Amino acid sequence: MSAYGVEGAARGDGLADILERVLDRGVVIAGDVSISLVGIELVTIKLRLLIASVDKAQEMGIDWWSADPTLSASARALQAENDALRAQIARIEARLDASLDADLDARPSPAAQPV
Repeated sequence: MSAYGVEGAARGDGLADILERVLDRGVVIAGDVSISLVGIELVTIKLRLLIASVDKAQEMGIDWWSADPTLSASARALQAENDALRAQIARIEARLDASLDADLDARPSPAAQPV
């Protein structure tokens, strides 16, 4: 076997070990970018990057993907149910408003009542 084959295997194993450690423990990269003109701050951008495995992220309380309808089938089902319920509430409110308006129109006006 050539020396290049041994080096390539060792380098690949090292990269895999590093990636495993990073995903197991997590890495946070943070930075702020400020844009100023004549000493007046115009824009500040805060950058935060977390690299971790799904298990580690869930341990930290991060699980936004479970509620994202584009990433989760159960979230899509909940979104569809939520939309249907909102439409049903809107129909009920419209019927209630129409009923209340009809009741108000059926009442005699105070000016028309005899004194």
